[in-house]
Amino acid sequence: MPTRMRHEIGEQPEALRRTIGSLVPRIGELERLAARTRQVLFIARGSSDNAAVYGRYLVEARAGRLATLAAPSIATTYRGRIDLDGVLAVAISQSGRTEEIVQTLAWAKDCGARTVAVTNGRGSPLAEAADAALITEAGEELAVPATKTYTTQLAALSVLGAALGADVDLADLVRVPDEVERLIEATEAAEALPRIVEELSGVRGVVVSARGLAFGTALELALKLKEACYLHAMGLSYADLLHGPMAVVDETTPALVLGVEGSPVLEGTAALAARVTRAGARAYGIGGGPVLAGACSLALPGPELPEWTAPLALVVPGQVMVERLAGRLGINPDVPRGLNKVTQTGA
Repeated sequence: MPTRMRHEIGEQPEALRRTIGSLVPRIGELERLAARTRQVLFIARGSSDNAAVYGRYLVEARAGRLATLAAPSIATTYRGRIDLDGVLAVAISQSGRTEEIVQTLAWAKDCGARTVAVTNGRGSPLAEAADAALITEAGEELAVPATKTYTTQLAALSVLGAALGADVDLADLVRVPDEVERLIEATEAAEALPRIVEELSGVRGVVVSARGLAFGTALELALKLKEACYLHAMGLSYADLLHGPMAVVDETTPALVLGVEGSPVLEGTAALAARVTRAGARAYGIGGGPVLAGACSLALPGPELPEWTAPLALVVPGQVMVERLAGRLGINPDVPRGLNKVTQTGA
């Protein structure tokens, strides 16, 4: 029987259509809220933190604003005071009920920040605490590994980036749901998919690497391999990978390498994959077109989208691969051991 995770992967095109349709009209409201801010502070954990990495790259690379990731313990444990005047604090949580994230957003507001919530939890404590709440329209997500809540968070952050002045064409965002739909079908039909799954079923660890706007996707797929397949997966920028951790890649530890056609970092991404294979290890590619596929042992298709929206679809072949791999390993990805849908990390 199809898993709940697979069902929710298939719900992503429609979830993205609803989310994009509901949030694009709010760009003017977000522009007014952020009018007197200069910097962006992202507050998140888990998959939402990986979405925040995408948001950071988008805001810095395309909107020209300094952005950073918050350390929630500064607010909840150390109870520090920071002058956040001129800061737009963006808290991301699929449920909107993770106490640490709610508390950190309230702390940011108390320190002078304007606040935005990105959540699938309409009426949640996080949504109620923010100056503006961007509600994703993913519908209820039952599988523990986030799929549709993650991609709709990326959609919300894309809209936020546009409101912050990112040099983008919103028509590219409107194309995303159809491209995700196409990519699900293309991935499941790819000859490389069962081969990659079979090879990964025999390893204990994997390195997942990308750079730039695709880096958050690498972190997210590493997390999915950990929580749904129980693999020791390490998500790294390829620049960081080359600074030492490259030593862990060998014939028993393959690399999963992600790229986007037209990206300024694609050449370096392909060079990394080629280096992995020269070292006698296996390199599996996702996206990057023929440039990356030609440098890899096996490759899955990627989205035909510009770099700024590509991460919304680039994660999808990896989601499909993870769900298939979990089944091959005899694991139910809907209910990974030791995990709950809403994680409370404490104060």
